[in-house]
Amino acid sequence: MKLKGYSSSVTLLFTFPLFPLQSEAIGQVSEEPEVTIEATTAGTGGIKLFGEWSFENIEVRDPGLKRYLKISPVFMPHSGGRHEARRFQKSEMSIIERFTNDLLKPGSSGGDKPRVMNAVRAAFKIVNVKSGRNPIEVLVRAVENCSPNEDTTRIGFGGVVYRLAVDISPQRRIDLALRFIAKGIKEQTFGNRKTFEEIIADQLIGAAQNDGNSFGVRRKREMERVAFASR
Repeated sequence: MKLKGYSSSVTLLFTFPLFPLQSEAIGQVSEEPEVTIEATTAGTGGIKLFGEWSFENIEVRDPGLKRYLKISPVFMPHSGGRHEARRFQKSEMSIIERFTNDLLKPGSSGGDKPRVMNAVRAAFKIVNVKSGRNPIEVLVRAVENCSPNEDTTRIGFGGVVYRLAVDISPQRRIDLALRFIAKGIKEQTFGNRKTFEEIIADQLIGAAQNDGNSFGVRRKREMERVAFASR
C-alpha cells in the first residue's frame, strides 16, 4: 500500500482480535446455581459406622452410664488423640474407638491401629451374621454387662490393714469393662484355631448375652463377690 508524499512503500499492520468482543458481557457476573449441603444430625441414620452399621434406635439402658458411654455417629472410629489435651475428655470419645484402642495395648499391636480397626470391622460383620443384631448395640450391651458396680480398697486403721467395699464411678466402670473384654480376647487368641476376628465376635456376643463363660462377665462377678464379702 502506498501513501502520498512518500517515495517508498509503507506496510500498515492491523491487529484483529481472535474472537469478537462482546461488550454486553463486560462488567457482568455470571450467575451459577448455588449448591446447598445439608449436614446430617446425630441419630438420623445419615452417618453409618464403616458405611454399614446405623446408630439409630441404640440407647444405653444403664442409667449410670448414659452420660459417659458415647454412641454418637461416626464413620471411622479414629479421632487422632484429640481427647488427650483435657482431663476426662475420653468420656466424649466414641465407645467403638475406645474399644479399638484397648485392643492395642499393651503388646506388639501398639500403634498398629489400621490393622486392629480392620479386625474390628470384620468382627462386627461376624457378630451381625451370628446374632442377627446391630454390632454397635451388641458392643453397648457387652460394656453394660461387664461393668462392675463395686470394688474393694485397702483401709489401714491402728496398724491393721483390711479391705472395704466401695462404689465405682461410672467412668471407671466403663474403663474396667473395656479392659476385661480386651483381656479376654487376648487370652483366647493364644493356642486357638479361631481367627482374631472370630474371637472378638464371640467375646462380644457372650458378654452381650451376660454369659458366665465370657471372661468379662466372669471377672465382673468375681469382683462384685469379693466386694460383697467385704461390706
